[in-house]
Amino acid sequence: MIAAMPRPRKPHLHRERNRHGAHVWYVRKGQGPRFRLRGEYGSHEFNAQYEAAIQGKLPQRGQAAAGTLRWLWDAYRKTDPWKALSPATRRQRENIMLHVLKAAGDEPFGAIGSEDIVAGLDRRADTPSAARNFLDTMRGLFQWAKARGHVRRDPTADVKPPKRRRNAGFAPWTHEDVDAYQKRWPLGTPQRVWLDVLLYTGLRRGDAARVGNQHVDEDGIISIVTEKTGTPVVIPMLTVLQRGLLAGPRGRDSWIIGPRGKSFVKEAFGNAFSEAASAAGVKKSAHGVRKIAATIAAENGATEAELDAIFGWTGGRMSAHYTRAADRAKLAKRAAEKLKSIPAPLVKVRASEQNNKQFQHHTKALVGEEGLEPSKP
Repeated sequence: MIAAMPRPRKPHLHRERNRHGAHVWYVRKGQGPRFRLRGEYGSHEFNAQYEAAIQGKLPQRGQAAAGTLRWLWDAYRKTDPWKALSPATRRQRENIMLHVLKAAGDEPFGAIGSEDIVAGLDRRADTPSAARNFLDTMRGLFQWAKARGHVRRDPTADVKPPKRRRNAGFAPWTHEDVDAYQKRWPLGTPQRVWLDVLLYTGLRRGDAARVGNQHVDEDGIISIVTEKTGTPVVIPMLTVLQRGLLAGPRGRDSWIIGPRGKSFVKEAFGNAFSEAASAAGVKKSAHGVRKIAATIAAENGATEAELDAIFGWTGGRMSAHYTRAADRAKLAKRAAEKLKSIPAPLVKVRASEQNNKQFQHHTKALVGEEGLEPSKP
């Protein structure tokens, strides 16, 4: 039986041992420059790099080499699936990948397995929300890569997101928190406008930072498409919000402005608001204001459909959470009122206490002070 002949090596492909003792592959045409190939020999990324080197399409300084994770990420960011994401989501994922690429940008993307994704989750175990965002980012990248044939298997496919911790998330504001903030920042301060816009519109910080006169129609209705989900929301202009805006200071295109009169990007506004809240003794974020806004609306009788319309929720899950909580609070209050009408059986209680004392006296007489064990001689 004739043994299988080894496949001939591709032209201009050289194998060498580096100073660490590992074998590496290079492409070099004649006396020209050498270009190192990364990834497993014969793999998709290896062959892609080889073809690029042969055709003279070597990466320039600052340009990602074909077959690397950085190259894959750059390619993904030019696609329709990436462009379909909201600006906020794209910005969040770019920040996540900034750290990922710094550590592993030059690694071959085909060598990334589920164990690498799990390791990334483990490194973020103390912050489950950051871990979930990391997984969403990598999943979006590799789902696209698999659909385009860049990888045979999506390394995120079998990885489960970390469970949400009980009582995790942003701490909701309380009525006492609102009172403390308003006392520290009265009408006429930009910090007061920040709270009023958040509290009386229920918008997320990114939408609150950009809502302005252009979003209000002649009937005083605020209409804005949310940045995060692209859902249109319709909010009536409440008198208390109008009073706060008139007291100012406010901008025209965006009501929320900084002390110097300039508008904020989402992240900067979130930081500034947290600092203002901290100065009022409230160690909570802007997102917690949205929670109390939903709570107040539900307690005042807003239906699930009305909450969905105001807060831009879909599916009814979030609105049902707030209406159920409001219903429980109302039922508990009614039950407490009913308890007041139950007469206290003072005579019976006193008689029971007297009988209990007599029982204890008789028990001691029967058992003795030292218990059931016999007395020591």
